[in-house]
Amino acid sequence: MQLTIDLAHRHYKIMKILLFFLPFFATNLKGQNNLTFKHRFVESENKWIAIRTENDTLLNYGFVYIDASAGLTLNLEGSFTISKNGKFIPKKLVNVGMKYRLEPNNEKVAFIPSTKYSDLEIKEYPDWLKIYLGDTTSVGHLYRWGFLYNGYNECAKALTYLERAQKVDPKFKGLEVELAFSYNCLNQFDKAILVLRNALEKNPTDAYINKELIYAQIKSGQLDKASESCKKAIAVCIDKTYNGENCYNLLHTYYEKKDKTNFNLWLAETKKWTASNASLTGSIKIMEEELLK
Repeated sequence: MQLTIDLAHRHYKIMKILLFFLPFFATNLKGQNNLTFKHRFVESENKWIAIRTENDTLLNYGFVYIDASAGLTLNLEGSFTISKNGKFIPKKLVNVGMKYRLEPNNEKVAFIPSTKYSDLEIKEYPDWLKIYLGDTTSVGHLYRWGFLYNGYNECAKALTYLERAQKVDPKFKGLEVELAFSYNCLNQFDKAILVLRNALEKNPTDAYINKELIYAQIKSGQLDKASESCKKAIAVCIDKTYNGENCYNLLHTYYEKKDKTNFNLWLAETKKWTASNASLTGSIKIMEEELLK
């Protein structure tokens, strides 16, 4: 029985995809051997992409970039067909540059090779892109890009931005807990605990920092410390949002280890903070019954 609350339950709310793309169908486009549909949207930042449609002779195309406020975005340019000799024949939208917000999914797109840019009358980077990039070396930019990629569960990529941000300004607001989220996501729990303890020295009542610390301690097997951290978070954090999650994760771990003593110690507290969550209360009941056998 498994119902651990995991990393997906964080503070990000990613915009749902608004694209009108239809489900992918097998295509038989002539000359398509130079297009490989193996990339996800979250791998396509600053790339021209081709998107399959229901029509097996037609592809949509556009440029993927990140809008600092809205996140991953597609600037849709139009569609194209492929001639018998492999030439891309574009049909641009009347209103060029229709923008669609993207969310991570498993749909696959193809990167348009640079050898086809002239066919589509495009450049490697559109002139308007610089408006959205800003200063790519600033700590604000690096933090925001890391934050977004963490939200897309692309934690390794997020870390490339966040660790650069740390070198620029290690005291930047929110950076430590964002780094910790990446480390937790990548099972680098010791690193997460290190930065979170430092963050808590400055902000001991922050509920989210406490949550990430408890998660890291549980996952690294430091259950006694996780228990103490959980008690402290309940006592000092005004924001009670994560109390149920923290208690449940701890209780569930004791259940997995068949540690009846500590399970019973945390049972009432967990029930208290999860009372409004039917799925968790149901799970707790099952665990309780299992341990009584």
